[in-house]
Amino acid sequence: MERHFDRELEDLKKELLRMGALVEGEIFESIEALKNLSIERANKVINDDKVIDELENKIDEMCLNLLALRQPMAVDLRFITMSLKISTDLERMADLAVDIAQRVLELSGKPLLKPLIDIPKLTELAKEMVTSSLNAFVNKDADMAGKVILLDRYADKLRDTVQKELVDDFISKDASSAGRAVPLILIARHLERICDHATNIAEDVIYMLQAEVVKHHSEKLKN
Repeated sequence: MERHFDRELEDLKKELLRMGALVEGEIFESIEALKNLSIERANKVINDDKVIDELENKIDEMCLNLLALRQPMAVDLRFITMSLKISTDLERMADLAVDIAQRVLELSGKPLLKPLIDIPKLTELAKEMVTSSLNAFVNKDADMAGKVILLDRYADKLRDTVQKELVDDFISKDASSAGRAVPLILIARHLERICDHATNIAEDVIYMLQAEVVKHHSEKLKN
């Protein structure tokens, strides 16, 4: 019976990782759609979101069944309850990728104001944080989780850089550019929110492993 429970926990890990990989793919595709102003790729991101929604429901059902039928204790209980929270964060990340795709549709038919520099950097940072936060969870690695949390400050800086440049160099000089600038500002905000959700996962990992609340207390982490 114990070995069967272990297999069920392993299946849960695999589904979380599969969901994480799908979310990473959605983030990547949404930015590729932006780079190419591709309506087709943007619509694919929007349409594929239902797969992630269904997977969230599956993971939630797995967790609830484990809680009801296995009555786990201690570490296993924390793992299962954290899995519920993580699936929610992942689903919200996917929703943000959809938001990016919708901004691409708004920009379709209009040339980009400038070459994309900081938005792709923010995208890579978001993907790194998503991957590392999930690996920290599955591998029970508090140090890796701490590094994810410390990366969030760079996401904030990149978002602010994008916003400042678009406002100062374009909108303030030519109000008619707002229709092309505002969607890019929103895309940077969507990406930064993805990083926030990855940070949520990392904070939950540290709480699960060390029973220490680091939310809003990054000074507790090693710089």
